[in-house]
Amino acid sequence: MTDKIYPIAVIGGGSAGTMAVMRCILNNDETIFFPGTPLDKKRSRALWVYKVENMPGHLSYKKGIEEPNRENLEWLSQSDFSSKFHWMKNRGVSEVTKESEFFLLKDNKGDEYKARFVIIATGVMDTQPLINNKIKDIFPFANAQSVDYCLRCDGHHVLGKELAVIGHKSDAVWVGAILKERYDCPNVTILTHGQKPQFDQKAKELIELYKFDVEEEEIEQVLGDEKTGKLDGFILCCGTSVYSQIAFVALGMIIYNELAVSLGAKTDERGFVIGQKDGLTNIDGLYVCGDLKANTKKQIYTAWDNAVDSADSVNRILRTEKRQRLLEAR
Repeated sequence: MTDKIYPIAVIGGGSAGTMAVMRCILNNDETIFFPGTPLDKKRSRALWVYKVENMPGHLSYKKGIEEPNRENLEWLSQSDFSSKFHWMKNRGVSEVTKESEFFLLKDNKGDEYKARFVIIATGVMDTQPLINNKIKDIFPFANAQSVDYCLRCDGHHVLGKELAVIGHKSDAVWVGAILKERYDCPNVTILTHGQKPQFDQKAKELIELYKFDVEEEEIEQVLGDEKTGKLDGFILCCGTSVYSQIAFVALGMIIYNELAVSLGAKTDERGFVIGQKDGLTNIDGLYVCGDLKANTKKQIYTAWDNAVDSADSVNRILRTEKRQRLLEAR
């Protein structure tokens, strides 16, 4: 560890983290960037998202989140601002503590760094259905987007198709109802995957209104072509076959809030980290942005928006301090 204190540290290499570091650097603020380890990347939402069709300019990429992010980071590393950009490739932060005037960060290799401000963008992961106690059976279909997770990102895929929704709570029913109402799915089946249904009265009314089928048996097999990702449905443990051309998973999210919580940041009842409009948490100097932040849409464009808010807020503080020093030196 050196005595150097970086003005800003950004933790997380997804859409929010990449935008945060871009804005910090283009604001001409020296920033150290921890995009995460290969294991962190395997735990990220980006791993499950190939095509991004609801964002202008992303359709040409095979991996619609990872590739444009890397393209912009490579540009930063070669730009006129490269001296301000400290890109700690394949490094993640395992521990953060708050000292009196700075944060102390320890990376996955045990190296330590100091930073005046920290922006955390470690994101979330959609909870996957375990089929025969593993997730690999769903993986090829998720990558092909015949199994989806986000209504706003991927809802248009269901247009006129037979739909299955995996989930046992009222949220799963609402996902089915919204998709049916928007895209006229001929039939919708709710697969509770061996879990006892926890549907409130409104969800029960929707099931009756739209004549949803509800299957409570556990899923035993995914039907379809793993090479192409074409989904044909599911076989349940009881032997029942459920025809489905597309499926949505509505099992909630895993929220990667450990670093923020370890610093004492407040969370909402679901675990999302609470921040002001600019992402400032209850911990002085600690900001949060992207999917990790409470009360935000979990979209690329909203992640970008609140990442910019965080970066600009820090820049405003740094500029104000610099201006004050110049005034005092007159």
